[in-house]
Amino acid sequence: MKYEIKEVNGVIVVTIEGDVDLQSSPEARKALLDGVGRKMPVLVDLAGVGYIDSSGVASLVESLQTARKNGQEFALAAISEGTRRVLSLARLDKVFTIFDALQDGLKKLG
Repeated sequence: MKYEIKEVNGVIVVTIEGDVDLQSSPEARKALLDGVGRKMPVLVDLAGVGYIDSSGVASLVESLQTARKNGQEFALAAISEGTRRVLSLARLDKVFTIFDALQDGLKKLG
């Protein structure tokens, strides 16, 4: 797994690529919380994530909760079908704001 954090038009974009599983979720958690720590809206680009397990989902949920406590917007973008299925099974597709494309999220949050 690899990640990148950048600012685009006043939005922190956290791009994660690769599988987010028990081995890589601590790194994903660090990247997500680093993004939230910048006190700006956060958009997580998951287009490059083919597989996510419960530990990866837990990192997303923790980051969402932290953002909400800080009064920040936190959303997901461009999630793969596999990731969407996992979030749907946990009913988290109703909890997270999810944009079909990264650009849609940037327009809405920026």
